[in-house]
Amino acid sequence: MLITGLIIGAVLGLVLQRGRFCITGAFRDLWVSHSSRWFTAFLLAITIQALGVSLLTFLGVIAPEAPKLSVIATVLGSFLFGVGIVLAGGCATGTYYRAGEGLVGSWFALVAYALFAAAAKTGFLSPATARVKGLWTTGMTTIPATIGLPNWVGVAALCIVSAFAVHRQIRRESARRPAVQLPAQRTGLNHLLFEYAWNPLATGAIVGVIAIIAWPLSWASGRPDGLGITTPSANLVSVLVTGDWSRLDWGVLLVVGIMLGSYAAARASGEFRVRVPSALVIQRAIVGGALMGVGAAWAGGCSIGNALVQTSLLSWQGWIALVFQILGVGAAAWATLIRPREQRRRARAAQATAETAEYEPAAPSVSEGAAPEMAVQHAPTPSPAR
Repeated sequence: MLITGLIIGAVLGLVLQRGRFCITGAFRDLWVSHSSRWFTAFLLAITIQALGVSLLTFLGVIAPEAPKLSVIATVLGSFLFGVGIVLAGGCATGTYYRAGEGLVGSWFALVAYALFAAAAKTGFLSPATARVKGLWTTGMTTIPATIGLPNWVGVAALCIVSAFAVHRQIRRESARRPAVQLPAQRTGLNHLLFEYAWNPLATGAIVGVIAIIAWPLSWASGRPDGLGITTPSANLVSVLVTGDWSRLDWGVLLVVGIMLGSYAAARASGEFRVRVPSALVIQRAIVGGALMGVGAAWAGGCSIGNALVQTSLLSWQGWIALVFQILGVGAAAWATLIRPREQRRRARAAQATAETAEYEPAAPSVSEGAAPEMAVQHAPTPSPAR
């Protein structure tokens, strides 16, 4: 059953690459362009997975347990992770699928992410991780259980919120459609998969379905979890560095499959190209990858393990992590995108003002300390004729 991890990963990598499903972009757009288009698609993926997990749990196929909330670790780790994904140019899955597209910056970010995740979980940074996780640990698991409500009530509330957001998004996109009838587009599987621009909501729905399918397949392999990126990435490093094949599980094959699927999709669509960024971008990618690895280890999950999977379980850890990942993205976006953009705008405005003032005619000067009327030059009065 381990091979199913590779298959699910390959399918997920293809969907992520072709759908341009980037969680970093979804969070960043909330701050930079004030657009919720991709965040709504992400919320739809969470909701679909929540429905599927509830059904699988009811049928006894799986029995997922939400982790107990460690407040400081979840808050601090998720914020660091949010900052890191902006610097790295992609979240956990985004870094994998962009590495498959040939982005060299994502290669560096991915290596740093996996290395620091392994170091924070089982390496020299593990004492710090244990210390942070033990600062404020509670007994709270899921939000409905804390309130004293059955889980289906929380799922129903999530469905209502998601349906409202999707309906609003569909109305906005309908209002932006051109009034002129466009020519009929080409059809066919190849066109739909590798040429056609995927709709964000459709992509989010497919990601949600893949997340549902991942649960029983992962459990059947002996790994009682759904989609996950951070721990599998750390395990992949352990396998490569130490040769400990006991860590080669369903999750490791999942992350390998994501890159392979993205590579195949990029090749088929003609989008694969090795792109080498500047030294500054590479440095930021390495720092961002390190923050991603440490932050995800502290928080107990990344943008997939926490923001997608744990949120579908309605866990406190998942939803608090989602909020602070968004806040971390906002802080990094302000420092690297919004603030520099505003500075450039003010600099251009000041330069335009200075250039305008240079070409304006100077006003007549008034002698300092003299009355205005004394500074006016009068023509001499002609003397009367003698």
